[in-house]
Amino acid sequence: MAPPRSKKRAPSFRKLLKTSGVKLENKQRNRTFKRQNVEKKQRKEQKKLRKALKSASQRTPRDLHQTIQRPEEEEQEQFMEELPTDMLEEEEEALQLMKSMAQRASFITRDLSSSAPVHSAKRRRSELLLNLEKVPRKLKKIEEKEVIHLLPIKDKRGVVPQSMERVVERREEEEPEEEDEEEPQEQEVTDQPGPDPETRAERLTERKQQMAALSSSVISDPQNNIKRLKELRSMLCEADSSIAVTVKKLVMLSLLEVFKDVAPSYKIRALSASERTAKVRKDTQSLREFEEGFLSQYKFYLEELELIITDWRRGRSKRVQTVSLDSYRGLALVSVRCLCELLLHLTHFNFHNNIIVALVPLMNHEDPEVSGLVCTSFRTLFSQDKVGGASLAAVRVISGLVKNHNYIVQPQVLQTFHSLRIKEVQMKSDLDYTKPKQKLLTNKEKKKNLSRMQRKWRKAEEKLQKELLEADASESRDKKLKLHTETLNVVFVVYFRILKKAQKSVLLPVVLEGLAHFAHLINVEFFDDLVSVLQRLVQSGNLSTRESLHCIQTVFTILSGQGDVLNIDPLKFYSQLYEVLLQLSAGSSNDDIQIVLRCIDAMFPRRRKHVTLQRVMSYLKRLSTLSLHMLPDASIGILAVNRTLLQTFPRCDALLDTELQGGGVFLPELNEPEHSHAHNATLWELRPLQTHFHPTVRTLASHLSHGAPSEGSRALSAQLAHRRPEELFDDYRITDMSFNPPVPSQSAFRRKQDFCFRQRILDENLRKLVEKLTNEEAGPLSEEAGPLAEEAGPLAEEAGPLAEGEGPSAPLLRRDVMDSSASV
Repeated sequence: MAPPRSKKRAPSFRKLLKTSGVKLENKQRNRTFKRQNVEKKQRKEQKKLRKALKSASQRTPRDLHQTIQRPEEEEQEQFMEELPTDMLEEEEEALQLMKSMAQRASFITRDLSSSAPVHSAKRRRSELLLNLEKVPRKLKKIEEKEVIHLLPIKDKRGVVPQSMERVVERREEEEPEEEDEEEPQEQEVTDQPGPDPETRAERLTERKQQMAALSSSVISDPQNNIKRLKELRSMLCEADSSIAVTVKKLVMLSLLEVFKDVAPSYKIRALSASERTAKVRKDTQSLREFEEGFLSQYKFYLEELELIITDWRRGRSKRVQTVSLDSYRGLALVSVRCLCELLLHLTHFNFHNNIIVALVPLMNHEDPEVSGLVCTSFRTLFSQDKVGGASLAAVRVISGLVKNHNYIVQPQVLQTFHSLRIKEVQMKSDLDYTKPKQKLLTNKEKKKNLSRMQRKWRKAEEKLQKELLEADASESRDKKLKLHTETLNVVFVVYFRILKKAQKSVLLPVVLEGLAHFAHLINVEFFDDLVSVLQRLVQSGNLSTRESLHCIQTVFTILSGQGDVLNIDPLKFYSQLYEVLLQLSAGSSNDDIQIVLRCIDAMFPRRRKHVTLQRVMSYLKRLSTLSLHMLPDASIGILAVNRTLLQTFPRCDALLDTELQGGGVFLPELNEPEHSHAHNATLWELRPLQTHFHPTVRTLASHLSHGAPSEGSRALSAQLAHRRPEELFDDYRITDMSFNPPVPSQSAFRRKQDFCFRQRILDENLRKLVEKLTNEEAGPLSEEAGPLAEEAGPLAEEAGPLAEGEGPSAPLLRRDVMDSSASV
């Protein structure tokens, strides 16, 4: 059979003419090399197959129960048998050390030049056996001392384990305890004074002096004394169990202050391979060594803090035998405080995002002290961040935490979003239309429109502008707007997910408060869906008073801004707020009044063209009624709102007239403001408010009763007239149950003329009788009740003609006489 015909067509003669001879020769040579390589591989495979068949035929069969060992394993077993027993123990310790170091992988890598994990590659067993000769061995084991394994040190040779000896008082008759019985005894070791408190105090004083000397040397000359920082960090491995916890805390706080003081104001960049091999000046090389050493120690420090917190959270066995698990809580609290301080003070430095990742899970910790400390730190970070880079990173991690916990977290986690420093974002319309477009001239246009001198000056000006922008440390406004926009998008994603999936969650009040806080920054695309969702929540009746107020505030904040162009009728929200006002009182939270003041401001003055006069009168009447049973600061805010309504809608002064204006009767219990006939009511509440104990309430009530004039003798002072209702509420806020300003005692309100008038019309005998009755005790009163009652008869008869005297004093006199006779 003929070989298959190749599908590859032979090149034509014309194509061969175009191809050079060298190219054809190279093609032919490549084909020859490929064919030779294939034949060589085939010969090797055939040789291996023949060798395997020959060895199989010569090998004697063995029993199935016998294990076949490789030559390498046989040599290894023979080598292990020849080793002494001490060597085997050292090998086991080295293997355990390498395993523990391989498991200790942190988010902070130890390699400055690469981002690969530190212990990703495992050493082979053969390499460990070869390196056993380099490990220091102990031929004689001292029974009276206990070996404590410390943290290993990494140098040019590799990982070098460290250990130290500790004297242990043991009886000779005691047998070594089992491993499972050692753990509870290790947990009993705490940082407590030993049998000799003076020795412990001396040791602690010595460690403090050492820490102070090392810290001061590093701060005085960081570039030359960077090795002192390593010595200070090595004190975290304190071996003395009596002072271990105290020394660790002091070292962590000392390192915190050193890092805050010595850290540069820029982020340290890892050097590339070419930069490491390039020749530089001596000063540059010393600066590079300082930066590399400082960053390395900073990594070790952060890793140590993270491991302490992780061990405490998970309750794992101790890594260091000198510290018990019980005392890990104190160490963990100090570690959390150190991380929080670094979060706030080193926002520009390396590993700031890693610190955020380590701290965010602690916001939802069951320990209130830890969660409160971390949440407070993030609130401070959000309020201090002017650019928005650190806030964006923190908000993203918090969003992932809430999503991973299925929206079951503590409310204070989301309350931190309220501290975000976001006042302006970049809308889509701003990106497309309002952004100024700079027209750039081409080279031809420059030559055509500009002279040679003008082109030269323009080039120099552009170069100078570029250098100024590079030297300027402040961020541009566009970058800030972009970061704020991304941050707010992440916040709204969290809020909308909770509104959609977890409406019965404990986070709903916080979400509604956050929506009311950032409502003016919501994009127009979400308005319709958001208003419909809030309307369903309000009508469901499952919300509290504050939650309903937050929903109403969000809707009207949206409609008073960009939502003004939308065709949305908020009539139901007017009725809902009109109904909620009756649920407020002095016994409820006084902070709800502040939300009411914001809602009224967004509902009436900002939407004056969309509101009827009947609705305004109904709200004016109900707010006046509400001011009677509120605290003084709330009454001041409500009266200030009524003043704004009277000035914005002048026709509402009809409520100050006592004559009827139309048909119908005012229905105060009806919750529909349009149908309550408020035009037939009067603001009689202003009259009792004019006798209020608070002077500012009396001033505002008198001002409103005269129609809230802006000029004249009845006008308000500049201090009250130019303040908004919310500002007045904050100025006169009652804190610690003390009035602002202080209210005089009740005796000052009693008019002396009333007492003088009463003493003048009363008879002397009756007055003496009353004083005697009030001063004597209950025993003598019961004994003298008979004769006193006889004396009271003629006195009451003599008081008759006096009681029939001048008009208003007559009933007062009769009431006093009847009260005295009843007491007798």
